[in-house]
Amino acid sequence: MLKRFAPLVPLALVTLLFGCAAQGPVSQPQAPEPVAIQSPVKAKPSASSVFGEEDLLNEDESDVFSSNSKPYALPVLADSILERGMSLIGTRYRFGGTSEQSGFDCSGFIGYLFREEAGVKLPRSTREMIKVDAPLVARNKLKPGDLLFFSTNGRGRVSHAGIYLGDNQFIHSSSRRSGGVRIDNLGDRYWSKTFIEAKRALAMAPTNLARN
Repeated sequence: MLKRFAPLVPLALVTLLFGCAAQGPVSQPQAPEPVAIQSPVKAKPSASSVFGEEDLLNEDESDVFSSNSKPYALPVLADSILERGMSLIGTRYRFGGTSEQSGFDCSGFIGYLFREEAGVKLPRSTREMIKVDAPLVARNKLKPGDLLFFSTNGRGRVSHAGIYLGDNQFIHSSSRRSGGVRIDNLGDRYWSKTFIEAKRALAMAPTNLARN
């Protein structure tokens, strides 16, 4: 897989971690590396820009879904969603927020991107979002654009969500204190411990958007 989004991840972002409504632990700071945040792409994204051309050529059946009996590959939509999401890094956290102007909470951020970039209307809350009729994805089979769900409140129930970027990274609207929309590492102890499951919600995207 082409590691497109990996260089965009600032390791110095690992600070106080929060779920949508729950505080996370303090992580050990790491040495910062140069960050190259790209501007959102206005032109139609290339299907190879997220997954890589080789992944597309060797794509197995689990990576291709059908809507209305018309199969389509997921990378095109994943690329569009993640480009838009990266452009929103630093957007403030706001509980109940669903727009760039107001800010986002975790589910509001995901819902906004999937609605605007993929034509998928997801439930408003993480508790309902995790119930969507989309394929479950094993952690070692994650692809960019997959939804990640976490239990950050210590009660075993979903309370936070993000979008997988690739290379073990994910983007989410974390908390007001931690800077809102940001990137974190799924391999970090806190996120690895609180991870529940992942779903490929892009499988529900309208066929016309997926094929354009």
